[in-house]
Amino acid sequence: MSVVFVAASKLPTPFGEFIMHGFREEETDKEHVALTFGEIADGAPVLGRLHSECLTGDALFSLRCDCGFQLEGALQAIAEEGRGVLLYLRQEGRGIGLLNKIRAYELQDGGADTVEANLRLGFAADQRDYRLCLPMLQHLGVKSLKLMTNNPRKVAALTELGIDVAERVPLHTGLNPHNHRYLVTKAGKLGHMLGNMHQGEVAEE
Repeated sequence: MSVVFVAASKLPTPFGEFIMHGFREEETDKEHVALTFGEIADGAPVLGRLHSECLTGDALFSLRCDCGFQLEGALQAIAEEGRGVLLYLRQEGRGIGLLNKIRAYELQDGGADTVEANLRLGFAADQRDYRLCLPMLQHLGVKSLKLMTNNPRKVAALTELGIDVAERVPLHTGLNPHNHRYLVTKAGKLGHMLGNMHQGEVAEE
């Protein structure tokens, strides 16, 4: 997959000053961003996260998912660590796009869970493609990650690409009454490792 670096700039945030690196996916013209903090090209494992775009959670404060909470938690953890990288990937709705995500939400309002809604719309449960991460991380000089994720598929995808995942760091945050079923479904049907707090609830479903 061909991803081209375009430009980099400072990005001051409430957590500290990151460097924002812009990339363009040549085949689709999609634009992706990497946020880096501190020295990350020294060969040592880097605290990192692959975060898929979620306009509703990241920007509109939706409580239907845990995405916005995870984005904030990851950036804060990276700043506290003093070094790290977050890849912000434009793969809205696990790859189905914003309008289809709204359609999926409509089906969920009628009783479907997040996986059932995607399938009813003719999509796979998760359509994200992590191949674009390899050229982004190579450009940044990152060879090994301490990956903040609850999703074992992300670990497997990076490993298959030849990226060393030295450690999986859980990122448990954002549980609320509006996303309880969503998180239970992610654990039960998508294999997300959400800890005892959620695994117990899965068994009761």
